[in-house]
Amino acid sequence: MKKLPLGIQNFREIIEGGYVYADKTQYIYDLLNGAKYYFLSRPRRFGKSLLLDTIAEAFRGDKELFKGLYLYESGYDFAEHPVLRLDIGNIANKTPEVLETSLSRSLRRQALRENLDIPGDIPSDMFVDLIESLHRKYGKTVVVLIDEYDKPMLDHMDDLEVAGENRKVMRGFYGILKSMDPYLRLTFMTGVTKFAKTSVFSELNNMYDITMAEQYANICGIATGDLWKHFGEHIEALARLERFKQYKSVHGEILSWYDGYSWDGETRVINPFSLLSFFKRKRFSGFWYASGTPSFLVSLIKKDPGIYAKLDKLRITESMLDTSELDRMDAELLLFQSGYLTVKETQLTSGADIYLLGMPNFEVRGEIEMKAELTPFGDAIAPA
Repeated sequence: MKKLPLGIQNFREIIEGGYVYADKTQYIYDLLNGAKYYFLSRPRRFGKSLLLDTIAEAFRGDKELFKGLYLYESGYDFAEHPVLRLDIGNIANKTPEVLETSLSRSLRRQALRENLDIPGDIPSDMFVDLIESLHRKYGKTVVVLIDEYDKPMLDHMDDLEVAGENRKVMRGFYGILKSMDPYLRLTFMTGVTKFAKTSVFSELNNMYDITMAEQYANICGIATGDLWKHFGEHIEALARLERFKQYKSVHGEILSWYDGYSWDGETRVINPFSLLSFFKRKRFSGFWYASGTPSFLVSLIKKDPGIYAKLDKLRITESMLDTSELDRMDAELLLFQSGYLTVKETQLTSGADIYLLGMPNFEVRGEIEMKAELTPFGDAIAPA
């Protein structure tokens, strides 16, 4: 019975350590042979960091690490490229000055690991110098992977002045990527939200947003149909325990609690953090919900504590996800992007497709309804 990779976001550690791994390398193969600039929005703890780490390993040239996976047999050449990875979630952002200093330190640390010198202290200039230096050192185009690109703004939704100043810093920082096109092999960004006119997307307008793309609906999370394939032995072991004999089907109960997420209305995936937490703790509970709701969502919901009474059967289009103003963010859309709502059905039209939203599963619905009855909703959630 394979080990469970709860909290592990390192692809090499998962493969070499014999942990369960749901093969996502088919999607990576498609990415590597498709566009050059990508953006993906998914809720927190949904596998975005592991996806980026897997992409990074694909560019480090160790083909044997992928043995048994789709990418190994795909014909992909595993050519080595320098990889520049930035986890913006680990960058201090209390003020724009702190943000700039933290960005500079992060870039300088990466340069030192490569025995490179990047002078100055302006983050955008240092970013340019590091990309060009990596290109010169290796004679290859550079892979840029950016995780949680939007955190410096989202962390300050209760202080829009700071959020706006941080936005300006990050817009200039990300904006250099377009001019770096000759030096880049691939750029991939992840986040929760998409700030269309106030962040990277106003400067880097050639980025392909795959958030709602049908072919990438299963790029993160555990596909519902693969639950038994990857975790059958774990399910059977739990079914033999006394506490689980009350359930007609442990498999079915797992789906009721943690399944139901969709970005196309057809492909359904299971929340990986909740699923792995369930197997580790050997009990049903709201693990993902209890792990902390983003502070920006807390701030918005405090303004409208009764918002959950009107959630089911909301209708959105993909263009509505392009948030344009920090002070005019739609709470319902953010609830979708954050994982508290999901696509239940897609209605095809002659114009833009319409997505019908609803709560994904019992974990989300049960916890929300219980908390809403006990206290004002905003006071019931602990910020992340």
